[in-house]
Amino acid sequence: MNRQIDKYLTARIDIEHLRYAVAAADFGSFHKAAEALNVQQSTLSRRIMDIEHATSSRLFKRSPGGVVITTFGEEFVRMARGVLEQINEFASSAVAMSRKESLRVGFCTSLSAGGLRTSLLDFRRRFPEFRFEMWERRRSRLSTRLQNGTLDIVISPGKLPIESKRVALWSERVLIALPEDHALANRETIYWTDLNSETILMSKYDPYWEFEDLLTSKLVLPNERPRIERHDVSRSILKSLISMRLGLGLMLESDVGVRVPSIVFKELRDGTGPARVDFSAFWLDATPSSALTNFLSILQERYPPLS
Repeated sequence: MNRQIDKYLTARIDIEHLRYAVAAADFGSFHKAAEALNVQQSTLSRRIMDIEHATSSRLFKRSPGGVVITTFGEEFVRMARGVLEQINEFASSAVAMSRKESLRVGFCTSLSAGGLRTSLLDFRRRFPEFRFEMWERRRSRLSTRLQNGTLDIVISPGKLPIESKRVALWSERVLIALPEDHALANRETIYWTDLNSETILMSKYDPYWEFEDLLTSKLVLPNERPRIERHDVSRSILKSLISMRLGLGLMLESDVGVRVPSIVFKELRDGTGPARVDFSAFWLDATPSSALTNFLSILQERYPPLS
């Protein structure tokens, strides 16, 4: 009988249950979570109990001072956040798909300067009837969106993990960002070998893999390489960490468009000159929309194929 009840309750765990569980975990209090969600505390408490009965596990330990999440609760809330994020993205994608006069662009680069910024401004000037839908995500997420038709085009370094059409675009120099009072900041040129005693902060966002590969290729021996700290933050947040003197960071030319006080950018070189990261445009449509057709024509004008 209990198994039948559990099965019934499991089927009734919906988005509302997930939102209540995440809010309770964030606030550490059913009362504060209920206030934030504008619902009765008793309603939120019942939804949490529904989940606990369905899973036969406690999500929270109750006390007069609030609630403390359990080990099981931490895992449940982590998965709930992922589900809610996907649902929110699906809703946003559905809205984007309904707008026929949009150019839906996914990108793994900065818009503060560089090739994508100038190409989008050119597109807006020449084709003002079209709107932009911009998505900055990891390469794997952008590939999924391109494949399911919720993006028209992806601008990214390296390659995508799916079959697609591709045209080579620009390349950007790799720079090192460092605090202005760092010992290397006064040098005109910094070499890869100068980094061996440093801490390099890396974003898990693209072009993360290109930077990892560059470090490995430029500094072949493990004892020559700097210590790497990876953070699940954007490169704009990474700049703040660098300004806090927590380490140095590999950046691209387009990242220089937005300056952060107390950070300087220097070119990284070796015997062959500056390192560069190549960018490409990827799309799938055999019969692209008029917005995508016009944007591709701009890219091909600005970056004609090498003869």
